[in-house]
This record gives sequence, structure tokens and C-alpha cells, in this order.
Amino acid sequence: MNKSYFELDVWIKSRELVSFVYDLTKDFPKEEQYILVNQIRRCSISVPSNIAEGCGRQTPKDSINFFYISRGSLYELETQLYLSFD
Repeated sequence: MNKSYFELDVWIKSRELVSFVYDLTKDFPKEEQYILVNQIRRCSISVPSNIAEGCGRQTPKDSINFFYISRGSLYELETQLYLSFD
């Protein structure tokens, strides 16, 4: 890749998502702090982390794999947020 991941809008926005998720989950019920909140936060952290890791890979195939993992984390996060609102 020609650009550093620091310059990618998707990486910047995913960091903003992590901050939003932390703010959103700080007031979840205490009984959810170690289960659902932990998992929601881990999913959100996974998104920019996998984007960065994908940018550091040597081949486009490897990079794309990490971008797919990042997308999967977004789907997982979306599902967990739906569950928390249920």
C-alpha cells in the first residue's frame, strides 16, 4: 500500500467508533460490564487494529484478509449492540 494506515479515512473513523463505543457502554448495567460490554469493546478495538495489521502485510491477498476480518468485527459489533438494546 502506498498510504500509511494513519492516513486512511476508514482507520480514522474506526478509531472514532471505538471512542463512541466506550462512551456508549460506560453506563451499561453493572452485571453486563464483564460480559457484554467487554465483548462490545473488544469488537470495536478489533476494527482499527485489523485495518492497521492489513496495511502492514506484504501481499494484497494478506491485506484483504485482514480487511475482511475487520468487516466481520463490525458485523459482530452491530449484532451485539442490537442484543444490548433488546
